[in-house]
Amino acid sequence: MIVTVNGKEKTLKSGSSLKAAVAGEPYVPGSMVSVFLSEEKVVQETSDFEIMTDAGTMVMRLNGTPLADMWRKEVSGQMAGMSSRWVTHDIAAFGSVRTDLEVDRGTYRYKMYDCFFSLGGFDNQTTYIMIARDNHSGSYGAGQGIIGRITVGRHILSKLREGDRITGVRPLMSEISTENVVVTSDLSFRLGDGYRVETAVRIDLDRDSPESSEHLLVLSSGGYIKADAATGSYAECSEDLDVSIPSEAVRIREAGSVAVRNSGVGTGKLFFYKERRQLSPQHNSAGRVTSGFSILSKVPPGGMFSVVTSPARVLSVGMTQSEGEEFLRKAGVRQTRTGDISDDAIIAEQSPEHTMAALNSGTVETFGVPRGKVFKIKLDDSDPAGCRYFRKVTGLSHKPVGVMKVQFTFEGLPMVTFYGDEMRGKNLYPQEPFKKTKKGDIGLTNQARPHHGLIGIRLQDSKEFGPTGEEPYGTNIIGKFADDLDRLMDGLEEEDNVYITEADL
Repeated sequence: MIVTVNGKEKTLKSGSSLKAAVAGEPYVPGSMVSVFLSEEKVVQETSDFEIMTDAGTMVMRLNGTPLADMWRKEVSGQMAGMSSRWVTHDIAAFGSVRTDLEVDRGTYRYKMYDCFFSLGGFDNQTTYIMIARDNHSGSYGAGQGIIGRITVGRHILSKLREGDRITGVRPLMSEISTENVVVTSDLSFRLGDGYRVETAVRIDLDRDSPESSEHLLVLSSGGYIKADAATGSYAECSEDLDVSIPSEAVRIREAGSVAVRNSGVGTGKLFFYKERRQLSPQHNSAGRVTSGFSILSKVPPGGMFSVVTSPARVLSVGMTQSEGEEFLRKAGVRQTRTGDISDDAIIAEQSPEHTMAALNSGTVETFGVPRGKVFKIKLDDSDPAGCRYFRKVTGLSHKPVGVMKVQFTFEGLPMVTFYGDEMRGKNLYPQEPFKKTKKGDIGLTNQARPHHGLIGIRLQDSKEFGPTGEEPYGTNIIGKFADDLDRLMDGLEEEDNVYITEADL
């Protein structure tokens, strides 16, 4: 049987399951996959009309009245080339055209953004289309004459000047799909001939929002994103709210738009829109979904979906210098090696680190260290807040190799301490006090003590003091140094950088 997977035809055995279809495709186990059983599309004309002017583009939504129907059938086709004959505080007038409207000299109320007919000199041979720029009352000769309202591009009204032309008017079309789509993570789902499958959500990143794009890249670095919440309007990922996002490109949030909240409660939330939403200065554009929208449309709260971005993330940290060179070359970026420049050295730092900056520069600097200078650690996620703090401060939250800067070390001292983040450390609530700390334990000073946020590694067992020298009530144990402590301490001095990883490099 023939099954189309991510736009490519595959020949599968009759009765094959999704497991066979996703083989070799962008897919993370456990992700939601969409299966199209059948589909019928109907394109319909909506009540929305796009009005393009010299000052910009607006959208007028008709109100369904007989006058609105008359405008659609008789007037809309004549509006291209019309100019704004006059613009006042209250109205902008475009025209004129001939109509059969009856004269009505009454005075009527108009709300800002109303669109209505007017008869110049109370003569229907000079009929104008008016847009209210403010709430007001007026006698325009055609009764109240309202046919609709401006719903999009309202800011254009303040830019309109006399003489500005209408360059085009066109109806916006609505594509209605009556489709039988199943979204599932069950790979035993049986397929039929002619079925269509999408395994991942593909996103074109917004290059005008480098920080927001990088945030999306970090959240999807495992190849997937989890929908922490899902509504009729959007799917939301709230995995990392401990971020600072500057204001970047702001765009209308169309269906398929991806946005990041840049301020207020929930800064860092990632939104995948299913329906159109207006501009919001609190939401940066991060990208646009180009395929896989069917997965987003039905992903449940708690569901995960595979993600492929264009461009892909350009981060070589954790690779060897030679691997990084090849990886960067394929991305169109030239490598400049620093530190240990040997082929087998591990890339511990990359500058610039962000993808858009690296692509725009065309060159990145990769700082290498000997493999033996990247130390393995193992965190205990029984204290999720403490581990999240540690990963955020060291950089392990967004790259495979993190860094700790030595704050204090001295020969014979039973611990070594590293700088933390005092502000973030205020939120480190005390955990269950230890009864004994062991050599290699990694700990944090919690908010019960003045130096909250300090990081430490214990070098000797102790029943009294933790990895940062604090008593049990002031210490949170978060993990273990899983490497050679003697190698770590050999020649270690204050202000030195120590590189760490949770991965097998």
